Amino acid sequence: MLLMGVALLWPLARWLTNEWLTNDYYSHGFLIPVVSGYLAWRKRSRLHPQTDYRGMVLAALAAGGYLYAFYARAFHWAAVAAIFLLAGIVWAQWGWSGLKELAFPLAFLAFMVPLPWVEASSVPLSLLTGRLATGIMQGMGMDVSVQGAAVSLPRVNLVVGAQCSGVRSLISLFALAAIWSYVVEGPWLRRLLLWVAVIPLAILGNIFRVSSLLWVANRWGAAAGFTYYHTYSGFVFFALALSLLLFLARGLGCHRIRKDL
Repeated sequence: MLLMGVALLWPLARWLTNEWLTNDYYSHGFLIPVVSGYLAWRKRSRLHPQTDYRGMVLAALAAGGYLYAFYARAFHWAAVAAIFLLAGIVWAQWGWSGLKELAFPLAFLAFMVPLPWVEASSVPLSLLTGRLATGIMQGMGMDVSVQGAAVSLPRVNLVVGAQCSGVRSLISLFALAAIWSYVVEGPWLRRLLLWVAVIPLAILGNIFRVSSLLWVANRWGAAAGFTYYHTYSGFVFFALALSLLLFLARGLGCHRIRKDL
């Protein structure tokens, strides 16, 4: 049975590995199964064998969906079907109670799946970021204008590309906030609010990052802005957004680790 499962999921594992290596938006993908596996391992003492045939039905339907999606070369849907396949196996082996115990580790696997519309959404978001960042710098007195993705400064002309959309940071922060919301104590509504707060934090942080990039490029040229500052400022603003998220968690009273984990 184990060999059959490996043979079934091996092609998907190869596709996921290639995506994690080549898709900048999902370079964190390698960590997701590790984290899910660790969280599931922490729950092992609460799992008791309890055969439930409803889980077998889910596993069979998910396996069929997986094979169909793979045949249609819809690999992202095949990955989603694989998660449901694992959920069906858990349900069949440890019953409904076991499935509830492992619900989060299984759901967290969704963050490893490269979704096809993520990269497409980065273009309009980068255009919006460019307009807002330009507006901020105009309000500070900088002589700057924007038309589409092209930004004109007195000394240099720039293009705000998809890499300036902030989508990569948004996805990573979503994953981190999901883990944090799961492992801390607190009312579920506050923990949900903490997770939702990632959206404005990531977007605002990226707008200020692009604004500061325009200031650097205007003062020291495009090379300084895009060769040096653009590369390293992403880490700084990501750390800042993460710090603000943790500060908000403390303000909401969601900062103590659950004792049942």
